[in-house]
Amino acid sequence: MQKGLEAEQTLDKELVKSVYKDQQDIIRVVIRLYCPKGIDLDPTFSLGKFYSTSMPPRLRFDIDPQIDGVVKADCRNLPLGNESVASIMFDPPFIVGINSDNTRTGIINGRFGAYKSVEELWEMYHGALKEFHRLLKPNGILVFKCQDTISGGKQYLSHVEVINSAIQKGFYPIDLFILLADNRIIDPRGEQQHARKFHSYFIVFRKGKCPVGYTEAQAPLGAKATEYPPEPDNNE
Repeated sequence: MQKGLEAEQTLDKELVKSVYKDQQDIIRVVIRLYCPKGIDLDPTFSLGKFYSTSMPPRLRFDIDPQIDGVVKADCRNLPLGNESVASIMFDPPFIVGINSDNTRTGIINGRFGAYKSVEELWEMYHGALKEFHRLLKPNGILVFKCQDTISGGKQYLSHVEVINSAIQKGFYPIDLFILLADNRIIDPRGEQQHARKFHSYFIVFRKGKCPVGYTEAQAPLGAKATEYPPEPDNNE
């Protein structure tokens, strides 16, 4: 009788999927699974639209604050102590395309922040991951939003770069969600050479040694990730 009751309770729970069309659904289920006390820190808070259906973080930073209550700071150098937060939500820029006179190129780049090159963008990602590892408590959670891109006719798989860099710095990728877009802003110039990106990623990392051997990603220059006690299984 007890087993039957448990089965009914399980069926009543929402099934958490890996693909959603609304990022609010992804944020909600990530908080449910990994941050039941909410998000502690957002270093790229902007207008806070990420939290239209959830509690905003208590620590809010941005390199160019748009609203009151947000502290000006670079995500790579935040005024917080070591191992002082339990969770971080990171939604950085993912667009490249700036001319030599610092004007932005393209329709999308004109509306959102952009970097001169993918390499420059990735350097920012690496620096931010290093800082987040410093700030997070053992077993702390990092949610990293990113999107792959095409630049100069080359395919840049940013989510692969982010995952490899995070593992090298002492993170374990414990989950990955895909956000699908119904529509995208299309630049009509030129002939299409690659599939148009209609998705982005929310990668969930836990601070701690990665238990999966991802080729050379776990061995950066002889560095060894710190081992922390494992978190209890949420399904137990």
